Amino acid sequence: MTSIDLFDYHLPTELIAQRPAASRSASRLMTLDRNSGAVGHHMFEELEGMLNSEDTLALNNTKVIPARLMAHRKSGGKVEILLIRDLGEGRWKAMVRGVSRLKEGEALALGEHAIRVGPRLDNGMTEVAFSSRAGAEEMIRTWGQTPLPPYIVRPGGQMDPEDILRYQTVFAKAPGSCAAPTAGLHFTQALLDRIRDRGVKIVEVTLHVGPGTFRPVKCQHIEDHFMDPEYYQIPEQTADIINNTLAGGGRVVTVGSTVTRALESAVGPDGRVAPGHGETCLYITPGFKFQVSSAMITNFHLPRSTLLVMVAAFAGRENTMAAYAEAVENKYRFFSYGDAIFIS
Repeated sequence: MTSIDLFDYHLPTELIAQRPAASRSASRLMTLDRNSGAVGHHMFEELEGMLNSEDTLALNNTKVIPARLMAHRKSGGKVEILLIRDLGEGRWKAMVRGVSRLKEGEALALGEHAIRVGPRLDNGMTEVAFSSRAGAEEMIRTWGQTPLPPYIVRPGGQMDPEDILRYQTVFAKAPGSCAAPTAGLHFTQALLDRIRDRGVKIVEVTLHVGPGTFRPVKCQHIEDHFMDPEYYQIPEQTADIINNTLAGGGRVVTVGSTVTRALESAVGPDGRVAPGHGETCLYITPGFKFQVSSAMITNFHLPRSTLLVMVAAFAGRENTMAAYAEAVENKYRFFSYGDAIFIS
């Protein structure tokens, strides 16, 4: 059994990025050689020079929806709702703050409309119901807010207009996430065009990011933690390009933990990535055999998190924790709006 204490580190609060960099690719980029442990310091816009024509870059094209709703009880008390997954017919899986005080069937006011509290679900989730699918779409569009992580603080708890744009990748297409695939936030269309001009193949998968990705590990042993299911989809063209890249000796560079988990979840008995869709609860811990990811781009993650555990599984725990210590020493910016690391 492996203690979660091995994945802890001290992070000064001033290194938690509260705002994005002035421009997306102006973030810093650490490089980490997972064989030697060697670390380098660069800017993200230099990434194109680290890729070659045999590589495939895999992105997550999920789109963050305005999933945060502030409703009210008849008594006037506020109720915060975070929408997690569309269950159809106006029903959603959600996280409802203070749900223990609410009764099933209770109506919560949102403007002139109402959301009804449904039955309790697993992992602290609750079903909520709008009047219809169309009604849900209208209310989310009208009243929904970008669901920033709790460590990003805004005056009055309200997002800035900048967050609507910057807490979304430039290649976001498929609505469904309640959190951004943050490693992708650093890419501009110009950088992607330059990467493509080098002959690098760029493919997309979809994994709708849920709160389980960021759920803290509360048990002492990492093996006792479980991941919440998240929906993913891998197009046939993406699977074909990735399989051909690996067969030809090229690298598959996965952008973020979400892409890594989606692709590794889709590996069949023949060792090839299978196209299709489904749900993944894949929890990557040290000892996991990576069959797709040859290199990984990711942000700097929270202490004692499943994301940090996954990075350690890929790069080695000692290499990972040493790189994080150097990032702190060199005042890298951490978490969603922070800097990135390229592990190869």
